[in-house]
Amino acid sequence: MTILVTGATGSVGRLVVDELVALGAPVRALTVNPEKAALPAGVDVVTGYLGRPETLPAALKGVDTVYLAPLPDTVREFTELAREAGVGRVVALSGSNADEEEREGSSGAHYIKVERAVEAAGFDWTFLRPGVFANNTLGWADEIRASRTVSAAYPDAAQTPIDLRDIAKVAAKVLTESGHTGRKITLSGPESITQAGQVAAIGAALGTEIEFNELTRAEHRRLWVDYGIPGEVADWLLDGFAEATEHPQIPEPGYEELMGEPGTTFQQWALDNVEAFR
Repeated sequence: MTILVTGATGSVGRLVVDELVALGAPVRALTVNPEKAALPAGVDVVTGYLGRPETLPAALKGVDTVYLAPLPDTVREFTELAREAGVGRVVALSGSNADEEEREGSSGAHYIKVERAVEAAGFDWTFLRPGVFANNTLGWADEIRASRTVSAAYPDAAQTPIDLRDIAKVAAKVLTESGHTGRKITLSGPESITQAGQVAAIGAALGTEIEFNELTRAEHRRLWVDYGIPGEVADWLLDGFAEATEHPQIPEPGYEELMGEPGTTFQQWALDNVEAFR
């Protein structure tokens, strides 16, 4: 059973490849530039991209199962080609906000389009729906390195950030065993932690104190818009922080139920990624 990993050099896909290799599964990796991919030995590396459907038939040949990166623009073409190739199972990376398709600025519409196309095509499907990524805080790295501060609104917003490695572990498990067809698995980190708490955890990993410079919502929105984030997306993100301040997020049980162990805490993630902030 060959498993095709699309987006194999992406932030999650690359980790999925590693997890599958560790499990001894036969892996084919789809990537735009195989020479620069630096994928593990033994992986069947093929040139291609979901956004260029004409590159997919060769990659899909002999494949039974696909890990699908979320690219809605060409998902219909992918499903048609995958069915023609005889693919039976698709495990798609989605998001915990996939049911928010009507909310302006939300990425939910992006994810639900992928889910609906995969489901309609008749595959044995599983959708992984992680929430906030711990990696999002890498956006603070430049400011932390420059001034040992983080400037943001909503310091008391409590979310449940998940380590990308934990998403990849779940993906590899679902890809290599039966019993998960028709499941929408919501994933989160094992704890609810405020933005101020995340800053403190990064400071502890660095062995220094980091000041949280609290911005107003308007100041934070202006910062993001000046950075190039569309206004409606900035509003949706800030609404999420406001909601998490009023109603702290609660950890989802999906990871621990599947893996039999707690997921990675933000404190551990900060220690593992401390060089990014140094």
